[in-house]
Amino acid sequence: MSIYEYRPLLYYCAALALCLGASLGSFLNCAAWRIAHGESFVKGRSRCPACGHTLGPPDLVPVFSWLFLRGKCRYCGERISPRYVLAELLFAALTLACLLRFDLGVECLRNLVFLCCLFCLSLVDLEIWEIPDGCLLVAAAVWLAALPFLWQGWPAALSHVLCGVLVGVGVLLLSLVMDRVLQKESMGGGDIKLFALVGLYLGFYRTVFTLLLSCVLGLLFVLISRRGRGKPFPFGPAISAAAAVLLLWGDGIVDWYLGLFLR
Repeated sequence: MSIYEYRPLLYYCAALALCLGASLGSFLNCAAWRIAHGESFVKGRSRCPACGHTLGPPDLVPVFSWLFLRGKCRYCGERISPRYVLAELLFAALTLACLLRFDLGVECLRNLVFLCCLFCLSLVDLEIWEIPDGCLLVAAAVWLAALPFLWQGWPAALSHVLCGVLVGVGVLLLSLVMDRVLQKESMGGGDIKLFALVGLYLGFYRTVFTLLLSCVLGLLFVLISRRGRGKPFPFGPAISAAAAVLLLWGDGIVDWYLGLFLR
């Protein structure tokens, strides 16, 4: 059943998607913080990063707790980073966009997990400049698990696998050449593996656009953050943002671009 067949169902599912997305954003933000600090995210209660006090249910309502507490800890009064509420709002919007783009079904669920992994690894990369392999492995495993339910034949499945392999190898070779030219590391191994994962999910055309868009977003990040020339920066968030855009709206972008040359 499609959510577009019955308008009240559409509104109901959209509201649930926003609530689910905000909750996922809160969880992924917490998981990323714990991964970055070498802690387990599957056990242990949430606590204030400033005073270490265990947080209760009233402190953990996505978005609203931060607003009602005016961005401060209830127990110590220390300021809580707006990163928390921004992460919740952003992932709520991504979850809604995923639902509206892919409708209810296995494809929506698979791509939502992909977005979760992109979001989590981006937060980790921003903090410690490292892309956790666990996020990449989970996304790859979910793609494989969903394959029988989204079966389009062996040629389609193998083309995505081949795209992932070729993109990973191609980016690796390009980075090795750039390493020799620049006499320093141009791209981390995590970025290369992330591009391979994007190729697995998006296929050839959308992955090419992801590569181009990620370079543009990376350049914007450098300009906004005012990093000096030649200084390294975390590339994972730019790759993830570009992959999310192409995942959700890639078909329209590719068709528009190719249409410029086919008129």
